[in-house]
Amino acid sequence: MTADPPPTPPFRDPGLPVAKRVDDLLARLTLEEKIGFLHQFAPAVERLGVAAFRTGQEALHGVAWMGPATVFPQAVGLGATWNPELVRRVGAAVSREARAMRARDEHVGLNVWSPTVNLLRHPLWGRNEEGYSEDPKLTSAIATAYTRGLRGDHPVHWRTAPVLKHWLAHNNETDRDTASSSVRPRVLHEYDLRAFRETVEAGAVAGVMPAYNLVNGRPNHVSPYLREQLRTWTEEELLVCSDAGAPSNLVDSEHYFDTHEEATAAALRAGVDSFTDHGTDGSKITARVRAAYERGLVSEADIDTAVRRQLSVRFRLGEFDDHRDPGAFDTPEHRALAQEAAEQAVVLLRNDGVLPLRPESRIAVVGLLADECKLDWYSGTLIHRSTPLEGLRERFGADRVQFAEGVDRIRLRTSAGVFLYVPEGAAAEKVRGAEGALDPALLAGRTDLPPLTTDPVGTELALVDWGEGVLTLRAPDGRCLSVAEDGYVRASADQPGGWVVQETFRLEPHGRGHLLRHLGTGRHVSVAADGVKVAGTDPEIFETVVVERGEEAVARVAAGADVVLVVAGNDPHINGRETEDRTTLFLPAHQNRLLRAARAAQPRTVLALVSAYPYAVEPGSLAALLWTAHGGQAAGTALARVLAGDVSPAGRLPQTWYASDADLPDLLDYDVIGGCQTYLYFEGTPLYPFGHGLSYASFSYAGLTAHVTEDAVRVSFTVTNTGRRTAAEVAQLYSRAVEPSVPRPRRELLAHRRVTLAPGERTRIAFDVPLSAFAFWDVAHGRWHLDPGPYDLMAGGSSEDIRLRTTVTLAGEPVAPRAVRQRGLDAADFDEQSGTAIVDRTRTTGDAVTPAGDRSGELLYRACDFGPGVTGVTVTVAGRGTVEVSLDGKPPLATLTADSPSGPYAYTELTADFTAAGVHDVRLGLRGALRLAHVGFSG
Repeated sequence: MTADPPPTPPFRDPGLPVAKRVDDLLARLTLEEKIGFLHQFAPAVERLGVAAFRTGQEALHGVAWMGPATVFPQAVGLGATWNPELVRRVGAAVSREARAMRARDEHVGLNVWSPTVNLLRHPLWGRNEEGYSEDPKLTSAIATAYTRGLRGDHPVHWRTAPVLKHWLAHNNETDRDTASSSVRPRVLHEYDLRAFRETVEAGAVAGVMPAYNLVNGRPNHVSPYLREQLRTWTEEELLVCSDAGAPSNLVDSEHYFDTHEEATAAALRAGVDSFTDHGTDGSKITARVRAAYERGLVSEADIDTAVRRQLSVRFRLGEFDDHRDPGAFDTPEHRALAQEAAEQAVVLLRNDGVLPLRPESRIAVVGLLADECKLDWYSGTLIHRSTPLEGLRERFGADRVQFAEGVDRIRLRTSAGVFLYVPEGAAAEKVRGAEGALDPALLAGRTDLPPLTTDPVGTELALVDWGEGVLTLRAPDGRCLSVAEDGYVRASADQPGGWVVQETFRLEPHGRGHLLRHLGTGRHVSVAADGVKVAGTDPEIFETVVVERGEEAVARVAAGADVVLVVAGNDPHINGRETEDRTTLFLPAHQNRLLRAARAAQPRTVLALVSAYPYAVEPGSLAALLWTAHGGQAAGTALARVLAGDVSPAGRLPQTWYASDADLPDLLDYDVIGGCQTYLYFEGTPLYPFGHGLSYASFSYAGLTAHVTEDAVRVSFTVTNTGRRTAAEVAQLYSRAVEPSVPRPRRELLAHRRVTLAPGERTRIAFDVPLSAFAFWDVAHGRWHLDPGPYDLMAGGSSEDIRLRTTVTLAGEPVAPRAVRQRGLDAADFDEQSGTAIVDRTRTTGDAVTPAGDRSGELLYRACDFGPGVTGVTVTVAGRGTVEVSLDGKPPLATLTADSPSGPYAYTELTADFTAAGVHDVRLGLRGALRLAHVGFSG
């Protein structure tokens, strides 16, 4: 007689609603098991047959860190395609590869930490490569497409579960874990939240990751916006995963809490569900949660809430349904898609007719990136590789394409008169990252090769100056000089890379020679009997013997060419990357030398910028100028096909290209409105505007119509290809409030569409623009508001290339004056400010305002209605200083002095006589080290 099998537990019954299944499994877990689930690496629960689970798999433009995978263009390059449907297909390919890779390696995760939807507000941000655009509408369109591709099209099960990064207002690597972004309410709602909101509302997002920084004085990992904003946008359970090490930062670097137990509890209550800290070791986080629970800082219900959100994602991934999605890996379709994406990402900025290149052209390809296919921190390992040089030789023939890299070739002579020598290595070639790693920061340098020595002749090294004196030195076999943990210098790296780059150096003047500082360790290079190494003592003094300047080689090959292609740009691991912001928009001097040499030898010089961010260049003397982000595995083939005219360029700039550093705001100035930032508010003349990009064809626009309905504006116009070749055009629709009640954008993207048209072909493009797209955040009443009156609608090829224009009149209500007699003024709800910063009113919620810099600031609140009159004013303040209250720019009517040394959150109310009636502008002067939370009026 056989015993009946045990009944299937409800959590494994696919016929039940997911919420009931989650509740059933949650009820079966012990408190200790649930606490274990709060770390990134959740352990298995074998008694229930529940497997271990890891949150987090990088997949920004391909599966990253897990070894070979298809590498697509960088995210900013995907943004430059302005093509959501293409990006959806890229996301789908990435998710298929994640499934296929997981089938053979359980370390590959399905909870992917992508995409990045931080807006590219400032072009010096080190992580510019990770975002899509400076515009929230374009960013959300591209991000929504990518998440839909990552999610997959199964009606129930998600192929991967995407998590958006990095919540919120995060555009600086400088002091990134201690700096606070001061974000006024209008910027918060109209700019920073908008990209997240529209992507979440589209329904293919599993969660978000808070950023390292603080917003308005409060760390993002305890942000009330997670509850007040994010979780109100969808009925789905969203999983909030901390950034790596950020939970510990709350105490260790930010000093926001006194103990880790308090910090962990606060983050959990704020809405962080998975703690990424201390690598794979969950013991510290679980101990903190356990101690917080025992102290009553969190309840079991708080823990249940977080675990429920994680389980919801796991159920959606099909973990408990034996769902099998085999995925697909490195397929012909994926390779073709990588090339298509790279082609669509190329932006033609200038062309005097030299492009496309004639088939019989003799081409000189020069520059530091001419024979490179660069990867960034969030790339997979290349399976296939195409450089610009390889692509052009394949397209035009090797005999028609000459090459000069343009490196400076040098020898380094020691004080003893001998030269640095690179011995031959016997070890097999290895590529960094080929083996995969959960954290590539932990990949060690190679020690299996002999260190450098010296000899009478030495080795000729290729020197590249990447700007600001940051150098790489390369041996003749292509290996970069690098330093491993043992301190010896070896020619061992295929490329610069790693969390701390070990392949960069700086030559520092010293007497008649130079010291060679290794930047990764901060130590100087010394020569010892057992080899060349870095050390804290006895640095070697080197003489740099130049064998050939890079510009000499460039001039030599350029002189015999019909056209010169200079390929310039950045290495994604140097001078602008995660942890390091750029300091300038300008090209490094080394690359400018090469560009000048090429132009002097051949006026028909084309500059192709391959970079993760914009540059300020002088385009006037160039025959043509192109930009593309680092384009992944097919970058060279794609660029060659665009140059040859096999593909007409149709990429468009996803952010403004400024002409000079002088056009930029301070990196930490997040007030895009007051600081006149991005194409929305910039009042200067850009080098190239947002949305710009040329074609080998020409297009005409005609027949713009606009019809206002009850809840939308229906806009349509016709685009015609008036050129002689099939090409794509990106038609863009912008708006402008003609009579705004508050400062509004000069123009703002409403919609766009990328269309491919044959010669003579035309198409009618129509958009239904919701009326909400014309609204702004009314700080006086804490809500969205639509001004009544005229709005310009503008269609064209960029934000400045406007071809058609019409005006519609929208109905609305004028903004009512502030009812300050009843509600007073919340300090952060100002209309204008100078010299202030928004800070946290308490550690959990609310904003206050404090003077910044020299401890003197001004706040302006327009149209304050005092009704029949008030006789008193009350300010809620903490700290020491004075608050001056005046009307309409006149001298202060009241001055209130605070003297509270008890801490930043020890608020007190101060009152003074104050007489006003009717509607006035209120100006507050803040002096000293104080925080102002609220101003009330009475009488």
